[in-house]
Amino acid sequence: MRRAMAVVAAVVLLAGTGCQESETVKVGVVAPLTGDVMTFGESMRNGALMAFEEANAAGGVGGRLLQVMVRDDANEPGRAAEAGRELVEQEAVVAVLGSVSTECTLPLADICQAAGVPLVVPASTNPKVTVAPDGARRVCVFRACFTDSFQGAVAAKFARGALDARTAAVLFNSSDEYSRGLAGFFRDAFVAAGGQVPVFESYAAGEEDFRAQLEFARVQAADVLFLPDYYSRVARVVRQARELGLRTTLLGGDGWDSPEMPEQAGDAILGGYFTNHFSPDEPRPEVKEWVNRYKSKYGEPPDALATLGHDAALLLVEALRRAPQSKPAEVCVALAATSDFQGVSGAISFDEHGNAVKNVVIAQYRADGVRFVTTERP
Repeated sequence: MRRAMAVVAAVVLLAGTGCQESETVKVGVVAPLTGDVMTFGESMRNGALMAFEEANAAGGVGGRLLQVMVRDDANEPGRAAEAGRELVEQEAVVAVLGSVSTECTLPLADICQAAGVPLVVPASTNPKVTVAPDGARRVCVFRACFTDSFQGAVAAKFARGALDARTAAVLFNSSDEYSRGLAGFFRDAFVAAGGQVPVFESYAAGEEDFRAQLEFARVQAADVLFLPDYYSRVARVVRQARELGLRTTLLGGDGWDSPEMPEQAGDAILGGYFTNHFSPDEPRPEVKEWVNRYKSKYGEPPDALATLGHDAALLLVEALRRAPQSKPAEVCVALAATSDFQGVSGAISFDEHGNAVKNVVIAQYRADGVRFVTTERP
């Protein structure tokens, strides 16, 4: 049902325009609309569709309207690859936007790079996304978000500085590229800043009992407990941590950002800090304006995934407008030339690897919701 709804939403973008398919520009969106991180995918899709709808309302690109084709990857790499091949080979899209998790975005990156079709990545933060296995730059892949090495360094800086942490315990999912990578980047940056990491413990994706790993953190009395994983698993970990009497300050990454986190974690998550791409109460005028627009359409404030989906779509629209014939190769060149793009999540420029250089938000779970704390850079 969710996939059907997504496709209908894409078709509605062109409803009533009288345009023929030849007069449109096809773009694809791949997101997890079902599965274990479906809230991420739904938010990312909603933000992206808003940007594409607004672009069409303003006349489209080069006098042609955007036809958006949405596919559900269910957070499964095989389905992401299937969606990518269908969009590139059968639908002949000029660009793809997606996905959320690194595992799903990596096959998309391989497919788009091989076909010379630009891929704009809203939310996958692992450095491997824009770099091929042989170390070469994927010249058709760009991302609107920062990388895990970037946010790991920021989290370590915040822990050592604002939290005055001298020791950190790290628990991570060894089965997940995102969790494993972010754990390592945080550890290395924390140690480089003079801290110690006496506990660096892993668990597998299917585990439900984390008490053995948490006991190490309790015995070591670490100043912070860093949990770089997605919200559904973090919620289970923090509940067990509090049940064991562990009162250590909690710290995590952007995978924490979901409206379901407070529901699943309860009071156990309160006080926990995490790095993120966006906060709806950040004191910038463009943020307030975006929050109001999103709430008027969807009835709730946007989260980071909605905002990144919106910014990624706007990056693509701007590049399409600078590509005279909307050919994939032209769009790749236009994206590479992007400099100081003003997105809702902040000013975005690309480094030599196509990664966004931007501020990182520090947010905190409190009794009255998620609240903005500060912005940082490494």
